[in-house]
Amino acid sequence: MAKATQKLDVYSEITNQIITAIEQGADKFQMPWHQSGAATMSPINIDTGNEYRGINIISLWAASQVREYSTGIWGTYRQWQNAGCQVRKGEKSAVVIFYKEFECDDEDNTSDGEPRKRLMARASRVFNAAQVDGYQPETIEPVSNPVTSIEAADHFIKATRANICHGGERAYYQPSTDLIQMPPRECFYGSDTSTATESYYSTLLHELTHWSGHKSRCDRFTSGVFKKDDYAREELVALS
Repeated sequence: MAKATQKLDVYSEITNQIITAIEQGADKFQMPWHQSGAATMSPINIDTGNEYRGINIISLWAASQVREYSTGIWGTYRQWQNAGCQVRKGEKSAVVIFYKEFECDDEDNTSDGEPRKRLMARASRVFNAAQVDGYQPETIEPVSNPVTSIEAADHFIKATRANICHGGERAYYQPSTDLIQMPPRECFYGSDTSTATESYYSTLLHELTHWSGHKSRCDRFTSGVFKKDDYAREELVALS
């Protein structure tokens, strides 16, 4: 019975991390892109250099989203110590799971007498690089395809008088404060289908479309709280 309870607790903690990220981000329209001018990364373990796998990827992405971490480097308390770093006092860990093989009791042996093996989920608590002292991240190469200004677009954006702030790692419109948050221009770069300039302006204009739904303008947010249907409908407006 104790084993079943422990298993349930592991999955409950992972689920709660993801639910918290969804709930805290429910009033923000967000778009994914490349953070700090580098490709969006899978969470990586500081000790092994390996990427986390399975549900741990989603769980750590969720923790990063809620706490606004700009790096995907994670490790246990001891792993950070081994790397010459120190987790700051009071920092809250995130949970990852791993599976450990164990042999069952004698009555669970296979037909040929060999011990039957099972996998059990175990929890491990990890901390992000943003929570430790002494960590020096790798230098990010300068962006090779910078954003150039489009005069007509800049005039239009200025004429809206929208409150637009640049900084951080995310782009979103927040109705409660009537604020558009954008990453710095240098966080955007070109791809096979668009230039850095196109990526930047398309993101900003997307958020401006959400901005137009405020109660003082088009008043599209009638419910006050963004439920799933409201969010989907608003995204269709912004993408049309």
